[in-house]
Amino acid sequence: MGLMDGIMGNAGQVEPARAQQEYQRLLGNGEQVYSAYILVRDAMLFTNRRLILIDKQGLSGRKVSYHSIPYRSITHFAVETAGTFDLDAELVLWIAGTDTPLQKKFNRQVDIYEVQGILSHFVGA
Repeated sequence: MGLMDGIMGNAGQVEPARAQQEYQRLLGNGEQVYSAYILVRDAMLFTNRRLILIDKQGLSGRKVSYHSIPYRSITHFAVETAGTFDLDAELVLWIAGTDTPLQKKFNRQVDIYEVQGILSHFVGA
């Protein structure tokens, strides 16, 4: 992930093993990071049990919000691929009990079809 992607707010992929080690304290027994993405200081982890959104707040990033979304709570999702002039892809999630969908942007280096496949695997299970 390049510096411009971080400034533009686009997520880039991180090695699952690295995310597994860095966020081990968040994970339950036997929970494994399947895929991980980083967005400036924030992160998005797809585990074998849930989607975890990590939001570092403030200038120091000491205050951190961890949002756990069980896959069964995702009612549907959409992806939008990057275009010629639109350089980022987008993931939109609708979560049960909320009115507004959750939206995350990804840089061109992320295979949005892979993200869709991960969600299809876990949401459809």
